[in-house]
Amino acid sequence: MTGVIMRSLSGFYDVDCQGTIIRCRGRGKLRYQKQKPLVGDRVEITRLNETEGALDTVLPRVNAFDRPAVANIEQLMIVASGAIPVTDPFLIDRLTALAVSRGCEPVILWNKWDLAPVPELSELYERAGFRTIPCSAETGLGLEEIRMTLSGKISAFTGNSGVGKSSILNALDENCRIPTGEVSVKLGRGRHTTRHVELFRLPGDILIADTPGFAAFDEQLSDRRDPAELARDFPDFLPYLDDCAFVDCAHVKEKGCSLLRAKQEGKIAESRHASYVRLYQQAKEQYRPWENKEK
Repeated sequence: MTGVIMRSLSGFYDVDCQGTIIRCRGRGKLRYQKQKPLVGDRVEITRLNETEGALDTVLPRVNAFDRPAVANIEQLMIVASGAIPVTDPFLIDRLTALAVSRGCEPVILWNKWDLAPVPELSELYERAGFRTIPCSAETGLGLEEIRMTLSGKISAFTGNSGVGKSSILNALDENCRIPTGEVSVKLGRGRHTTRHVELFRLPGDILIADTPGFAAFDEQLSDRRDPAELARDFPDFLPYLDDCAFVDCAHVKEKGCSLLRAKQEGKIAESRHASYVRLYQQAKEQYRPWENKEK
C-alpha cells in the first residue's frame, strides 16, 4: 500500500492510505540505508492488521526541510501584511529565495488588505514572477482563491508573528479552531506538550503542514548552499545572469554586470537587488562546503 506520512512521533508514523490512518514502524533497512522518514513523505507500507503496519520504502522526494523536519512541500504560503505588524520586504525575499531553492512554489498572501492595501508592493512581486493573493481573514476577501490554490497539494504557511496565519486557516475551516497567537487546540497541544510536525486536512483535498512557521523556515537560510547559486533563487534575475562580463560575477557591484544594468534601467526592483546583496553577504560568511561533504 502507498500513503503519506501525516504524523511522526517517538518512532511511529501515522500513514494516510486513502483516508485510513495506519500506524507504522520503520523497517530496519531504513536505518541501514540511513533514511529517516519525514512528515509529508510518500511511502510504501505493509499492512499488518486493521490499524498497524510496517513502513517499507520512502518514495523519491520533491524536497526536504531540516527545520521543520518535513518533506514534499509543494507550496510555501508566505503571509504578509501592510498593516501592523508591517512585513519587511526583505523577509519576503528571504522566504521566496528559500522556497525557490527547494523547488517549492512561493505564494504571497497579502492579509489585512481591508485595513492596509499594498497594491504597489503586490505588483512588484507579481512582476518578479510570484503569485500574489490580496486577502482578508476578517472579510473573506481572497479566501476562495486561496482554497483553490491549496487544493490537491501539500502546503505550509509561514510569515512573521501577528500577520494572520492562524486567522486565515480558521477562516478557511471554521472547525480548525487555532487560537491566534497560541498553539493549536485542534491538534491537542498545550503550552507544555512536545512540539512536532504533522499534516492536517482541510475540506477540498487540502493538506497543511502544521509547523513552527516563520522562525523555523527562516533559519535554514543560515545553512544554505553555495552563495554563487543564490542569484538563481530570484526568478526576476534569470534573464540577465548569463550576460555578465565575467563568468564568476557576484552581481553585487562588479563593472559589466548585466544584473546591475537591469536594475539601473528599472527592469528589476532596487529592493529585490538590495535583499539579494544582504543574503549574498550572509551566505558568503556562513557557507561551509567542507561540512557538507560525506565522511
